[in-house]
Amino acid sequence: MFLENYCRITDDKISFTRQQASDFAKQIADDFNPLHDIDAKRFCVPGDLLFSLILERAGLHQEMSFKFSGMVTDSTALNIPTEIKTSASIIDDKQKEYLNMSVAGNCTKNSQSIEALTRAYVEFSGHTFPHILVELMKENKVMINPTRPMVMYESMSIHLDNLDFKDITLRLSSTTLAIEGKRGNACLAFDLVSEEKVIGHGKKFMLLSGLRDYCQETIDNIVAHYNNSKAQYIAQK
Repeated sequence: MFLENYCRITDDKISFTRQQASDFAKQIADDFNPLHDIDAKRFCVPGDLLFSLILERAGLHQEMSFKFSGMVTDSTALNIPTEIKTSASIIDDKQKEYLNMSVAGNCTKNSQSIEALTRAYVEFSGHTFPHILVELMKENKVMINPTRPMVMYESMSIHLDNLDFKDITLRLSSTTLAIEGKRGNACLAFDLVSEEKVIGHGKKFMLLSGLRDYCQETIDNIVAHYNNSKAQYIAQK
């Protein structure tokens, strides 16, 4: 269980310290979104950590879709199932839902396959900003609010032709940005590749808020701040 350092399990309840969630974002996903900083006022646990734990506990299905409906914080204790037949929700003891999912097709609990997909997806997902989103915003002549750069994980889905793989990588296939007023919905489509053969596909959807006209200088400052945060973190290690 390579995720054991990034969560706490007590009486089948899963919770996270700020340090654990932040370490996962930075060390596993290479994600320096300020929402995952331990001192963030609006701190939240990375959605990719929830995704990873679900696969580790309930297995990997050929068809999986996830939709986030709430922000998990360091004060949240979750019930994550160990088996999913067709659909399930991730809830806390007050029945508040944070994520719902649906599955279909064959399922495997092969730890090597699950860890390979988990690491590949999380690495891809963690590099969404600035690597992919900045170019997408530039193409659409919009950008996020520089004083409050909010990019939220909305949903994702994957389809696998088969579950018989040991290593796997993700390759970006297309990007789109649907704009409605000051909000945008980005879709990142990707291929799942094993042994140089495409064995599946997936999509990740993200919500961008506070959109305004694109300004290269402002974007450069946002990216520089992001990269500086990453450099400072690495220098402290």
